[in-house]
Amino acid sequence: MSELNMESRMMKFYSKRCASAPLHAVQGHFATSHSHINYYIDLTSMKIRAKEARDIAKEFASFYLGRDKVVDTIVCMDGTETVGSFLAEELQQQNNLISNDHQSIDVITPEYNRNNQLMFRDNIAPSIKGKHVILLMATTTTGLTIRRTKECIQYYQGKVVGINSIFSTVNEIDGETIDYLFSAEDLPGYQAYGPGECPFCNRGMQIEAMVNGFGYSRYSSF
Repeated sequence: MSELNMESRMMKFYSKRCASAPLHAVQGHFATSHSHINYYIDLTSMKIRAKEARDIAKEFASFYLGRDKVVDTIVCMDGTETVGSFLAEELQQQNNLISNDHQSIDVITPEYNRNNQLMFRDNIAPSIKGKHVILLMATTTTGLTIRRTKECIQYYQGKVVGINSIFSTVNEIDGETIDYLFSAEDLPGYQAYGPGECPFCNRGMQIEAMVNGFGYSRYSSF
Protein backbone atom coordinates (compact mmCIF):
# COMPACT_ATOMS: atom_id res chain seq x y z
CA MET A 1 0.00 0.00 0.00
CA SER A 2 1.29 3.46 -0.89
CA GLU A 3 2.87 5.45 1.91
CA LEU A 4 1.90 8.72 0.26
CA ASN A 5 -0.01 11.15 2.43
CA MET A 6 -3.73 10.39 2.32
CA GLU A 7 -4.66 13.98 1.47
CA SER A 8 -2.35 13.98 -1.56
CA ARG A 9 -4.19 10.94 -2.95
CA MET A 10 -7.68 12.39 -2.58
CA MET A 11 -9.88 12.41 -5.66
CA LYS A 12 -13.09 14.35 -6.24
CA PHE A 13 -16.37 12.68 -7.17
CA TYR A 14 -19.56 14.47 -8.11
CA SER A 15 -23.17 13.59 -7.48
CA LYS A 16 -25.83 14.02 -10.13
CA ARG A 17 -27.96 15.64 -7.45
CA CYS A 18 -25.44 18.11 -6.00
CA ALA A 19 -22.60 19.08 -8.33
CA SER A 20 -21.61 22.07 -6.20
CA ALA A 21 -20.39 19.90 -3.30
CA PRO A 22 -17.95 17.21 -4.45
CA LEU A 23 -17.22 14.13 -2.40
CA HIS A 24 -13.53 13.52 -1.62
CA ALA A 25 -12.29 9.94 -1.44
CA VAL A 26 -9.09 7.92 -1.57
CA GLN A 27 -8.64 4.29 -2.52
CA GLY A 28 -6.94 1.87 -0.16
CA HIS A 29 -7.62 -0.70 2.58
CA PHE A 30 -9.68 0.77 5.41
CA ALA A 31 -11.70 -0.55 8.31
CA THR A 32 -14.91 0.75 9.88
CA SER A 33 -16.49 -0.59 13.05
CA HIS A 34 -18.62 -2.94 10.96
CA SER A 35 -16.74 -3.69 7.73
CA HIS A 36 -13.65 -3.27 5.57
CA ILE A 37 -13.86 -0.91 2.58
CA ASN A 38 -11.67 0.00 -0.39
CA TYR A 39 -12.41 3.74 -0.27
CA TYR A 40 -12.04 6.24 2.54
CA ILE A 41 -14.77 8.83 2.03
CA ASP A 42 -13.86 12.27 3.36
CA LEU A 43 -16.91 14.47 3.98
CA THR A 44 -15.01 17.07 6.00
CA SER A 45 -15.59 20.04 3.70
CA MET A 46 -19.30 19.24 3.39
CA LYS A 47 -19.67 19.22 7.15
CA ILE A 48 -17.59 22.27 8.11
CA ARG A 49 -17.86 24.69 5.16
CA ALA A 50 -21.03 26.75 5.35
CA LYS A 51 -21.60 26.97 1.59
CA GLU A 52 -21.21 23.24 0.96
CA ALA A 53 -23.28 22.37 4.03
CA ARG A 54 -26.06 24.68 2.86
CA ASP A 55 -26.00 23.19 -0.65
CA ILE A 56 -26.23 19.68 0.82
CA ALA A 57 -29.09 20.78 3.08
CA LYS A 58 -31.03 22.25 0.15
CA GLU A 59 -30.80 18.94 -1.69
CA PHE A 60 -31.97 17.01 1.37
CA ALA A 61 -34.86 19.45 1.85
CA SER A 62 -35.98 18.81 -1.73
CA PHE A 63 -36.75 15.20 -0.79
CA TYR A 64 -39.49 16.47 1.53
CA LEU A 65 -41.25 18.74 -0.95
CA GLY A 66 -44.85 17.60 -1.25
CA ARG A 67 -44.56 14.97 1.46
CA ASP A 68 -46.46 17.06 4.03
CA LYS A 69 -44.55 15.42 6.85
CA VAL A 70 -44.40 16.86 10.32
CA VAL A 71 -40.77 17.48 11.34
CA ASP A 72 -39.93 18.60 14.87
CA THR A 73 -36.35 17.48 15.38
CA ILE A 74 -33.25 16.59 13.39
CA VAL A 75 -30.88 14.12 15.06
CA CYS A 76 -27.38 14.63 13.66
CA MET A 77 -24.79 11.86 13.61
CA ASP A 78 -21.13 11.83 12.55
CA GLY A 79 -20.59 15.58 12.91
CA THR A 80 -23.40 16.66 10.58
CA GLU A 81 -24.70 19.43 12.86
CA THR A 82 -23.89 22.24 10.39
CA VAL A 83 -25.81 20.47 7.62
CA GLY A 84 -28.60 19.75 10.10
CA SER A 85 -28.96 23.42 11.05
CA PHE A 86 -29.23 24.48 7.41
CA LEU A 87 -31.67 21.62 6.76
CA ALA A 88 -33.86 22.88 9.60
CA GLU A 89 -33.91 26.34 8.01
CA GLU A 90 -34.79 24.94 4.60
CA LEU A 91 -37.62 22.81 5.96
CA GLN A 92 -39.04 25.74 7.93
CA GLN A 93 -39.01 27.85 4.75
CA GLN A 94 -40.96 25.08 3.01
CA ASN A 95 -43.63 25.56 5.69
CA ASN A 96 -43.31 21.94 6.77
CA LEU A 97 -45.68 21.13 9.58
CA ILE A 98 -44.13 21.56 13.02
CA SER A 99 -45.84 20.39 16.20
CA ASN A 100 -43.42 22.13 18.60
CA ASP A 101 -45.00 24.94 20.62
CA HIS A 102 -42.10 27.20 19.62
CA GLN A 103 -42.68 26.44 15.92
CA SER A 104 -39.01 25.74 15.29
CA ILE A 105 -37.11 22.56 14.41
CA ASP A 106 -34.67 21.36 17.06
CA VAL A 107 -31.21 20.18 15.95
CA ILE A 108 -29.59 17.78 18.43
CA THR A 109 -26.95 15.06 18.75
CA PRO A 110 -26.96 12.02 21.05
CA GLU A 111 -23.98 11.07 23.15
CA TYR A 112 -22.49 7.77 24.24
CA ASN A 113 -22.58 6.60 27.84
CA ARG A 114 -19.83 4.57 29.51
CA ASN A 115 -21.32 1.38 28.07
CA ASN A 116 -21.07 2.80 24.55
CA GLN A 117 -24.85 3.15 24.35
CA LEU A 118 -26.52 6.12 22.69
CA MET A 119 -28.40 8.42 25.04
CA PHE A 120 -30.02 11.85 25.36
CA ARG A 121 -29.64 13.89 28.53
CA ASP A 122 -32.77 14.80 30.46
CA ASN A 123 -32.67 18.39 29.18
CA ILE A 124 -32.50 17.19 25.55
CA ALA A 125 -34.93 14.25 25.77
CA PRO A 126 -38.03 16.51 25.39
CA SER A 127 -36.86 17.21 21.82
CA ILE A 128 -37.40 13.50 21.13
CA LYS A 129 -40.38 12.43 23.24
CA GLY A 130 -43.52 12.47 21.11
CA LYS A 131 -41.67 14.25 18.29
CA HIS A 132 -41.30 13.56 14.57
CA VAL A 133 -37.60 13.08 13.90
CA ILE A 134 -35.31 13.15 10.86
CA LEU A 135 -32.13 11.10 11.25
CA LEU A 136 -29.16 12.71 9.49
CA MET A 137 -26.10 10.58 8.72
CA ALA A 138 -22.75 11.26 7.04
CA THR A 139 -22.21 7.75 5.62
CA THR A 140 -24.20 4.53 5.61
CA THR A 141 -22.64 1.22 4.62
CA THR A 142 -24.20 -1.64 6.59
CA GLY A 143 -27.07 0.28 8.19
CA LEU A 144 -26.18 -0.90 11.69
CA THR A 145 -25.67 2.63 13.00
CA ILE A 146 -29.05 3.69 11.63
CA ARG A 147 -30.75 0.77 13.36
CA ARG A 148 -28.96 1.53 16.59
CA THR A 149 -29.89 5.22 16.48
CA LYS A 150 -33.49 4.46 15.57
CA GLU A 151 -33.74 2.16 18.58
CA CYS A 152 -32.43 4.97 20.77
CA ILE A 153 -34.95 7.47 19.35
CA GLN A 154 -37.77 4.99 19.83
CA TYR A 155 -36.64 4.32 23.40
CA TYR A 156 -37.05 8.04 24.09
CA GLN A 157 -40.50 7.83 22.47
CA GLY A 158 -39.70 9.63 19.25
CA LYS A 159 -40.83 8.70 15.75
CA VAL A 160 -38.40 8.64 12.81
CA VAL A 161 -40.08 10.19 9.77
CA GLY A 162 -37.06 10.49 7.48
CA ILE A 163 -33.50 9.22 7.06
CA ASN A 164 -30.92 11.27 5.17
CA SER A 165 -27.34 10.21 4.47
CA ILE A 166 -24.76 12.11 2.42
CA PHE A 167 -23.32 8.81 1.20
CA SER A 168 -25.11 5.48 1.33
CA THR A 169 -24.64 2.03 -0.15
CA VAL A 170 -28.17 0.95 0.79
CA ASN A 171 -31.55 2.28 -0.36
CA GLU A 172 -33.59 1.31 2.66
CA ILE A 173 -33.40 -0.01 6.19
CA ASP A 174 -36.20 -2.20 7.55
CA GLY A 175 -38.56 -0.90 4.89
CA GLU A 176 -37.72 2.79 5.44
CA THR A 177 -36.25 4.70 2.51
CA ILE A 178 -32.84 6.35 2.87
CA ASP A 179 -32.56 9.61 0.94
CA TYR A 180 -28.93 10.10 -0.09
CA LEU A 181 -26.84 12.27 -2.42
CA PHE A 182 -23.95 9.92 -3.18
CA SER A 183 -24.03 6.15 -3.64
CA ALA A 184 -21.53 3.39 -4.41
CA GLU A 185 -22.24 4.01 -8.10
CA ASP A 186 -20.50 7.39 -7.78
CA LEU A 187 -17.25 5.70 -6.67
CA PRO A 188 -15.87 3.35 -9.36
CA GLY A 189 -15.32 -0.11 -7.93
CA TYR A 190 -16.46 0.71 -4.41
CA GLN A 191 -16.69 -2.39 -2.22
CA ALA A 192 -17.48 -3.14 1.41
CA TYR A 193 -16.61 -6.50 2.96
CA GLY A 194 -17.89 -8.29 6.03
CA PRO A 195 -15.70 -10.02 8.64
CA GLY A 196 -13.57 -12.74 7.03
CA GLU A 197 -14.50 -11.64 3.49
CA CYS A 198 -11.93 -8.90 2.91
CA PRO A 199 -9.61 -9.81 -0.01
CA PHE A 200 -6.96 -7.35 1.24
CA CYS A 201 -6.76 -9.13 4.58
CA ASN A 202 -6.72 -12.49 2.84
CA ARG A 203 -3.67 -11.32 0.88
CA GLY A 204 -1.97 -10.12 4.06
CA MET A 205 -2.30 -6.42 3.24
CA GLN A 206 -2.22 -4.17 6.30
CA ILE A 207 -5.13 -1.88 7.12
CA GLU A 208 -4.14 1.65 6.18
CA ALA A 209 -6.49 3.49 8.56
CA MET A 210 -9.49 3.13 10.81
CA VAL A 211 -12.31 5.33 9.52
CA ASN A 212 -15.74 6.55 10.56
CA GLY A 213 -18.05 9.48 9.92
CA PHE A 214 -15.69 11.84 11.76
CA GLY A 215 -12.54 10.99 9.80
CA TYR A 216 -9.60 8.60 9.94
CA SER A 217 -6.75 7.46 12.13
CA ARG A 218 -3.76 5.98 10.35
CA TYR A 219 -2.94 2.41 11.32
CA SER A 220 0.49 3.45 12.63
CA SER A 221 -1.17 5.75 15.18
CA PHE A 222 -3.08 3.08 17.13
